[in-house]
Amino acid sequence: MLLTAAVGALIALQPAINAGLGRATGNLPAALVSFAVGTLLLALIVALVGQAGGLSSTFDVRWYYLIGGLLGAGYVTVALIAVSSIGAGGVAAATVTGQLTAAVVIDRLGILGLEQTPFSAARIAGVVLLLAGTFLVVR
Repeated sequence: MLLTAAVGALIALQPAINAGLGRATGNLPAALVSFAVGTLLLALIVALVGQAGGLSSTFDVRWYYLIGGLLGAGYVTVALIAVSSIGAGGVAAATVTGQLTAAVVIDRLGILGLEQTPFSAARIAGVVLLLAGTFLVVR
């Protein structure tokens, strides 16, 4: 959990870094460069740890398991554009709020093979508090 929180903290830098790149290249080229650099790093890591053989099973899954990169590209592009108007704090707050809200619904419906988890007062309160926090951060 601590490692995930640490990586989350680093992700807070991503919109600002990409926005700086975007000022030099334009927003869409910056998003492309960001993903290209990430792709090169991941390709190197996969090769170094000896897991390149796993790529042969890529298309043995349902199509929707292949859209993670598409979703990531959408996030990076929107965050890169939004950071200039709502700041890094606003992007982070809105991102976490959107993620948690969607995750609670995904859990409730048991989407993508997850076990169904019912709504509870605590879960709903968590989403409402995040919405309120996001409002306070971006106002």
